[in-house]
Amino acid sequence: MVTNKVVLKFKDASIVKGQTNNFLPNRTFFHLQQLEGGPIEVHIEDLKAIFFVKNYEGAKDHKKTYNDKVAGGGRKIRVKFLDGETIVGYTTGYSPDRPGFYIVPSDLKGNNDRIFVVKTATEEVEML
Repeated sequence: MVTNKVVLKFKDASIVKGQTNNFLPNRTFFHLQQLEGGPIEVHIEDLKAIFFVKNYEGAKDHKKTYNDKVAGGGRKIRVKFLDGETIVGYTTGYSPDRPGFYIVPSDLKGNNDRIFVVKTATEEVEML
């Protein structure tokens, strides 16, 4: 089973880093082995987004540009979150009827491989 490195951003602005191997977008919860601490059950509705990352440290000096083209990435999309953050990327699975969707950020040099966006944490979703 594949283990994913993830950074969870919650709606309350808290952040938890860890690994998961049982996240599925159609389930209401999954389990996370925290980097600091034991395993926890995470409920999707508590989250802003799940960031599937290359590493936990990130690229502190990297300036996000969101100008890269993602081959085979689907439609370009802009997501504005309720907390004011905006991410531009590509999606093949956005539907306003689903509780969430994946995007691949159009910043390929950044630390995020893909992001699962929780729809209730968004202010606006726009196809570009």
